[in-house]
Amino acid sequence: MPGIDECLLEAMALPGARGAALVDWSSGLALGTAGDSPVGDHETTAAETAELARAAAEYESFAPAAGEPGSTDGPPASGPPVEDLIVTTRSGYHVLRFVDTSFDSSVFLHLWLDRTDGNLALARHRLRALAEGLVLR
Repeated sequence: MPGIDECLLEAMALPGARGAALVDWSSGLALGTAGDSPVGDHETTAAETAELARAAAEYESFAPAAGEPGSTDGPPASGPPVEDLIVTTRSGYHVLRFVDTSFDSSVFLHLWLDRTDGNLALARHRLRALAEGLVLR
């Protein structure tokens, strides 16, 4: 099971990967980074992507509570309320994959892909596997 550094290096091995980070969306801090940042500063990127992640995870429009319209019947599922987010820009893709942990966490993997060379489907599939196997130390 990979730790943070190994996980980010594996994410950077994806075709078109420009940068990767593990971010705590409650604080906006990067817990680890690899590659480049879209704005030249990993901490700024972490804070900005954390705002987006927080909105998706906390607003009922994206993550309805059990029994509410848009939710499935039955008890609430374990893990993050949102699986991933994709933001498409003119030059790239940003994939945010929420990480389910054994403790009350609020972390996600952020992968920045070049739009020309990146494979969005492969990136989503691989980030899911990385998030499932990530060991936070």
